[in-house]
Amino acid sequence: MQVAEVKAMACQLPAELAVPLSRWSCPDLAHEAIARGLVPAIPASTIRRILAADTIKPWQHQSWIFILDPDFATKASRVLDLYARTYDGEPLGVDEYVVSSDEKPASRPAAAATPPWHPASPA
Repeated sequence: MQVAEVKAMACQLPAELAVPLSRWSCPDLAHEAIARGLVPAIPASTIRRILAADTIKPWQHQSWIFILDPDFATKASRVLDLYARTYDGEPLGVDEYVVSSDEKPASRPAAAATPPWHPASPA
């Protein structure tokens, strides 16, 4: 196993290696080490032990996500225009508003598992 190469990879931002991640995790590093041919197979727990030996914590460093979508600039410009209060190149009027919603709302497992609270009835 190429321990030094695994550590070196962990010390680089994923985007520098053309990996579409904002930060490394041990499973991501294990997958990438295998993909790059550094090792034939390696579990994330071994990566964790290798990095812990030198107190390397790549998951504490974040970078921008490497954009893979060729239409990203077009899609992003639509959103940025709305932030600038323009639509199709025309400014929005004072009585026009932008309403947005998340495509995938955050899950609320705790709320679903907890029954709703009702005030006690007066005795």
